[in-house]
Amino acid sequence: MIGQDSSKPKWVHEIERFLAIKPQFLLCGNVNDVFPASLGGSVATLGLPDYLKELLTNNGYSLVVKYEPLTGFSLLSGGADLFEKITGEKLCAGENLTAKLDKAAAVAAALAFSADAHSALILRFASRINDLMEENEVESFFYRMFRMSIESTPRIMHGTAADRPRGKEPHPLYNPLFWIMDKENDLPPWYVLDNPRVHVLPIPRPNNEIRNCIVDAVSPKIDGYAGMSPDLKVENLAIFRDQTVGLLAGEIAAIAQMAKNEQIPFGQIGDAIRRYKLGIQENMWEKLDRGKIVNAETFLSARVMGQPVAVRQAADILKRSRFNLSGAQFSRYPQRPKGILFLSGPTGVGKTELAKAVTELVFGSATHYIRFDMSEFGHEHSNQRLIGAPPGYVGYDVGGELTNAMKQNPFSVVLFDEIEKAHPRILDMFLQILDDGRLTSGRGETAYFSESLIVFTSNLGMYEQLPDGTKRPRVTPEMHYNEIATKIGAAIDDFFKYKINRPEILNRMGKNIVVFDFIRPETARKIFERMMNNILFRLDDSYGIRLSFEDTALQRLAELVCSDLSMGGRGIGSNIETYFMNPLSRRLCELHDGGPGAFVVRDVRETQDSWDLEMW
Repeated sequence: MIGQDSSKPKWVHEIERFLAIKPQFLLCGNVNDVFPASLGGSVATLGLPDYLKELLTNNGYSLVVKYEPLTGFSLLSGGADLFEKITGEKLCAGENLTAKLDKAAAVAAALAFSADAHSALILRFASRINDLMEENEVESFFYRMFRMSIESTPRIMHGTAADRPRGKEPHPLYNPLFWIMDKENDLPPWYVLDNPRVHVLPIPRPNNEIRNCIVDAVSPKIDGYAGMSPDLKVENLAIFRDQTVGLLAGEIAAIAQMAKNEQIPFGQIGDAIRRYKLGIQENMWEKLDRGKIVNAETFLSARVMGQPVAVRQAADILKRSRFNLSGAQFSRYPQRPKGILFLSGPTGVGKTELAKAVTELVFGSATHYIRFDMSEFGHEHSNQRLIGAPPGYVGYDVGGELTNAMKQNPFSVVLFDEIEKAHPRILDMFLQILDDGRLTSGRGETAYFSESLIVFTSNLGMYEQLPDGTKRPRVTPEMHYNEIATKIGAAIDDFFKYKINRPEILNRMGKNIVVFDFIRPETARKIFERMMNNILFRLDDSYGIRLSFEDTALQRLAELVCSDLSMGGRGIGSNIETYFMNPLSRRLCELHDGGPGAFVVRDVRETQDSWDLEMW
């Protein structure tokens, strides 16, 4: 911060140190942010040109001028008479002097070589010069600026003691030129390479000290700050600082402005930060119907049968999220996802179905979730599909599938199917999601997961590999559930800790790893009955066909369908298709005349090459 040496960023110290050594500076990186400056006893947030103006004025510069490719020259400090004396051009305060590059180069040279006053020129949006000007103009301009950097010399300006910075004796200073660019390579390589006359200074994102200074500066502008007790003021300032880690200074100032515009008191600054990050005002979790949440376990059990442990855990997470208690033990305004579920166990037992059921309960539709099949991300660089390609690569402007989806709808259930099939480097991405509730895309945009429910599914622990390379089941349906849970849990530990060496991911899962049981015969019969009811309803609703069964036929069909439970619920559905739906379709084509009708299934029998139904 200008005015306090201990709080100045490193790049500010370097500018002051090199004003007597370097004639040109290239500032790149975080150049479009705001910066705190001490003005008249208070702290103000300034854009980079105005911040440089204050810095240069404090170091004895009498004239600071800004140039932009389209608008031309404008005075930041110093009088119009001094500018005209040095450059021969008329420019009044508050006005612009438009100038093509040839004229701009002439004015820049006049300022750089002036012996009348210490002056400085700031070239803002210099990265756009190539886009807005003719190629031959641009080449000539860069050449003249390069020659100016070589020929410039430092000068001593003898003024009164009051004109000198901090009362120091006169000493030689350059009349510097400041390039403000997005990236260092926006200047031609030949300009910067081996040119000791140009000092390159990347401007980083604000550190904790700068960020805290901005928070202290903008907080008094928010309603309710002035009348708040000292203890509450300290507490909410801490929340403001803690919840804006990673944000730019300009974003912090924007949060304060939004809080003021939307009349959010300082005591609810966490809500203002949430609104800014997510871009939405409503909190979908708080709007959840209380009755739905109270009966969540009943609703989920009807969709996911035979898995009481998983259903209870999912219901608890929803109830916790309803009152915004997820992660509350760590922070008053937690950034972690609303909930995390790691579902492991046999195939076809309801892991994906549970994610769909939770989605339907919360959002009213089972298709509202975001799903990623992690078997598609086995390659090390396939993470670019999720977060987007880095700058300079094909697809950079498109963004990532995951980050785009979360920015569009932060209130989501996000399902990562078969997580163990992803490359370990991609799994590292989940550290940031599970710990900080955010993920940065290749374009530098941040997607927030603090309002989402993260669900992982996995088949880890079902099989173990023998020394000869073959596999055998680690768990079987004959085992008790507690034994299954213990063996699969140990296999998950082994995978993350030793096989892929990512114990930190396992640590962030915590106690949210849920092992599913095999489909037991009594559960299989319930699944069979539900699937059959779906079929009967479809026939009646769509075609007016009412189908009924004789008891022996239904029992025979249930025995056939549930005879093999190795593939879980999906296997039951496949068996129904084989033993019932295919022969039913053949019979209906023979018996149904197109209108409403009633049929009775009397038997299910095996023919030479298929199955058939006896109907009338």
